[in-house]
Amino acid sequence: MPKRLLILVCVTLLSVSAASAQTTTYRWTDKTTGQVVYSDKPPPPGAIQVVKISGDGRADDQQLPYATRQAAERFPVTLYTAASCVNECKTARDLLNGRGIPFTEKMLNTQEEISALTKRLGSEAGVPSISVGQQNFKGFEPDAWNNLLDLAGYPKSAAYGAKPSGTFGQ
Repeated sequence: MPKRLLILVCVTLLSVSAASAQTTTYRWTDKTTGQVVYSDKPPPPGAIQVVKISGDGRADDQQLPYATRQAAERFPVTLYTAASCVNECKTARDLLNGRGIPFTEKMLNTQEEISALTKRLGSEAGVPSISVGQQNFKGFEPDAWNNLLDLAGYPKSAAYGAKPSGTFGQ
């Protein structure tokens, strides 16, 4: 009898782990709001920068180096942009992508979003701005941004085959 019980427990555990491994999460950027959305349901037609994440937490199309994953978990990067910011925001995005840094891009569209960033920065909001973990920097200054990213442990250059992040990265 104990052997049957052991077999039953093993089969149950295997079926539960197989079911949880099949969970899929989707990440995409809403084309109308510029917001990054995470959901267990597939994105609507027209969604931008769709990434399918398997149940083990890895994105299907992007395998990050260990050091980058560690830095991203401890110090996530958010780039704040606006529709009116073209050249400087592209340069900021290119700096992050050139280093292979996974980041979330938040496009400020409403006064509420600008006010929230102003409160976070402790001064008048400006774009592009960056948050690296709890550290924030207003305006684009490559040396200052690189210093923040270096202190967080991000790589100085992108790994071979790294995929770009951000709203306009693809």
